[in-house]
Amino acid sequence: MKRIRLSHHAQARCRLRGTNEQEVRSAVRRGVREPAKKGRFMCRLNVQYNRTWRGKHYAIKQVAPVVVERADEIVVVTVYTFFF
Repeated sequence: MKRIRLSHHAQARCRLRGTNEQEVRSAVRRGVREPAKKGRFMCRLNVQYNRTWRGKHYAIKQVAPVVVERADEIVVVTVYTFFF
């Protein structure tokens, strides 16, 4: 599989949005891909969470990195997280 690289922006979004590089890499490898803007892809992966985020308890966290696939690597340009 191609190397996965997180941009500086994506690394910062991980911290702000409650995820980490390991979860992002798992989402890229195992998540469901869907088309995004500008020829990019969003890779969605639901993970068991069962914790509190910003004062509210959630059972599931969805990690959704947006990626650009290049010939030699996959670049994560930003990361979204959704809590359920």
